[in-house]
Amino acid sequence: MDTTRTLRPTSPPIFQTATFAQASATEFGEFDYSRSGNPTRRVLEAELACLEGGERAFAFTSGMAAIATLLGGLRAGDRLITGADLYGGSVRYIERVLAARGVGIEVVDTRDLASVQTRLAASSARTLVFLETPSNPLLAVSDLAALSALTRAAGATLAVDNTMLSPALQRPLELGVDLVVHSATKHLGGHGDLTAGCLIAGATAHGAEWAEELAFRQNAEGNALGPFDAWLLLRGLKTLRVRLAAECASAQVVAEALAAHPRVRRVHYPGLASHPGAALNARQARGAGCVLSFETGDAELSRRWVEATRRFAIAVSFGCVSSSISLPYCMSHASVPRGSQRALPPRDLVRLSVGLEPAAELVEDLERAFERAGRERPGVSVGRSR
Repeated sequence: MDTTRTLRPTSPPIFQTATFAQASATEFGEFDYSRSGNPTRRVLEAELACLEGGERAFAFTSGMAAIATLLGGLRAGDRLITGADLYGGSVRYIERVLAARGVGIEVVDTRDLASVQTRLAASSARTLVFLETPSNPLLAVSDLAALSALTRAAGATLAVDNTMLSPALQRPLELGVDLVVHSATKHLGGHGDLTAGCLIAGATAHGAEWAEELAFRQNAEGNALGPFDAWLLLRGLKTLRVRLAAECASAQVVAEALAAHPRVRRVHYPGLASHPGAALNARQARGAGCVLSFETGDAELSRRWVEATRRFAIAVSFGCVSSSISLPYCMSHASVPRGSQRALPPRDLVRLSVGLEPAAELVEDLERAFERAGRERPGVSVGRSR
């Protein structure tokens, strides 16, 4: 009996099963084994495709599983052009796994369209361009519509990690991007209680081509999201827009307070008019997000400041209802191979993810944390340390 249609639940049921009984030994029904397909995951993937305005979506056990499935589709002789500022786990996979397979790796500042165009014209090999905007952790903003036009003219594929903003604030596929990836552990889940990732293919020719490959590899490699985590992620999606609206409003308050702080040298947040990508982000997104970073000019001061906070959990993730704080150099980007062709985040960089706590309380906590950090060692130098 199809209980979903018969009972009409208002919340999708969890099909917590590994297998589905078949009517005969020679013919398979719609579902047979949850690695290959599960009704709960199917509902989730349809919802993810709808949110991003895509044609097909695929849910995975983590953001890195999604990224590895995407980038792992490249073969020896193919080229990968990546943005200069990427999540540390992505860099590790690119430089320690893909490079060993004979994939040509090139790093470019994707804000520099002329440089991207030059790189695209340099070879006729199958090429994938992969970037984040805003980037993690420096919040650099790249022009998605312009990059889509360049890659399309060159016959290349463009994939964008949209984790930082989510489809509630930015929909890259509408700007011509072929593929979108998310660590759904972050905004999409939003409650810090699951790990998940997803890939969404757009309606472009390259999007359709890659979708077939992704569907095959999701099944063949066995990294599809399980039914219970799929249900948790569906639950998180229901509150995505209201969560992001509140978090973005508070992040703006926190960013402005930090920008005015005498011991903060620089704030990276596209919601500030001083940010070089503010106008571009306002054109292609509906908000600046809830993640920001700042530099103090002194790595030791930054460490003490982070450890002196009370309302921010010291944690590597972001996009949760609870605020968090981290030192990317030592935490989320510690996995970047030393000797990498891309620069590490500054040692003094602090990254904040603003949650649902009242903004005034977060600002007060940061102020008091700085006072505690200052008392620990008065007269700290503010000379820049990298």
